[in-house]
Amino acid sequence: MKNPPVILLTGASGGVGQAAAQACAQQGARIAVHFHNNQEAADNLMRDLPGTGHQCFKADITDPEAVQQLVNQVCTDMGQLDVLINNAGVSERHDIANIDYATWQATWQRIVDTNLTAAANLSYCAAQKMLTQGGGRIVNVSSRGAFRGEPNMPWYGASKAGLNAMGQSLAQALGDKNIYVYTVAPGFIETPMAAEVLAGAGGDAVRQQSTLGRVAQPEEVGEVIRYLAMDAPAFMTGAIVDVNGASYLRT
Repeated sequence: MKNPPVILLTGASGGVGQAAAQACAQQGARIAVHFHNNQEAADNLMRDLPGTGHQCFKADITDPEAVQQLVNQVCTDMGQLDVLINNAGVSERHDIANIDYATWQATWQRIVDTNLTAAANLSYCAAQKMLTQGGGRIVNVSSRGAFRGEPNMPWYGASKAGLNAMGQSLAQALGDKNIYVYTVAPGFIETPMAAEVLAGAGGDAVRQQSTLGRVAQPEEVGEVIRYLAMDAPAFMTGAIVDVNGASYLRT
């Protein structure tokens, strides 16, 4: 990996994205801060990042052409692309007994387009650049919901399960080309995405799912992402790392 590495971090203006950007920048990486709508949050993050050479990039990653343009622009403006972190993700909650068919279809389409298809397109475009550079890394941000199930968000669980399978498939396809693929699977995190659930009547029950009696802080997940992006050994390629406070243990 070239030094300092250039890391394209999607959804960087959110809680985990911000934490991962901070952790990577503290270790000398130059961050390509991707955002879609929240320019203010992206600008604030840029201002707070340690080091130099960071840049902001706006793109709707559900648009395949915008994905290709984003990757090309990062390489043009920053000179290289060493690491892709597929962090951008969305979800919403519905009870299947109380959702109409049109909303069901639209929700599936939107979530899968953002969480899985966009990550697949980003991975393809980034891998093409990495192949010409002699290697690189891809880090996917998944969820324990891919294994545990998400009864009110089946689209979210399915998209993250697909992300896991994609990451492991790409690890097999790209390992001999010095491109390593890792996945982190967090549980609940203290972020705006989880705020409504954590503040609601079931919030305490969610916190008690972990033996630590709490949910993760963004910095805890961000540090694992940084490790995979910058320090994890090549022989870990294909690994899915659980960060859920022992709230769900896979066998």
